[in-house]
Amino acid sequence: MGSSGGASSGSEHDREVKRKRRRMQSNRESARRSRLRKQKHLDDLTEQVSRLRNYNHEMVASLNVAANLCVSLEAENSILRAQIAELTRRLQSLNDIVMFINSTEVFETFLDVGDFNGFEDMF
Repeated sequence: MGSSGGASSGSEHDREVKRKRRRMQSNRESARRSRLRKQKHLDDLTEQVSRLRNYNHEMVASLNVAANLCVSLEAENSILRAQIAELTRRLQSLNDIVMFINSTEVFETFLDVGDFNGFEDMF
């Protein structure tokens, strides 16, 4: 019985060794897959950083274009406001001239009609 017990024990030991080897191999494979996942995650993050940096550069460039356009439009608006002020002054002067002409036309009409109703001495 001793030899059968020893053979059984050796067989048991062999199974234990095989089980440990399979377990070690499984652990190695699991660790390899974990490293691959981590590397893929790192690669994905690196790619995302690159895309976001490119996007950031594009946004900065767009912002600079918009800021330059804003400065240009502000300058143009300032010029247009000055032109409006000048044209408003000119219009007012022309309106004053028209009012003066109209008032002298009324005066000349009085002269033409000759009806001064007692104001003859003034002219």
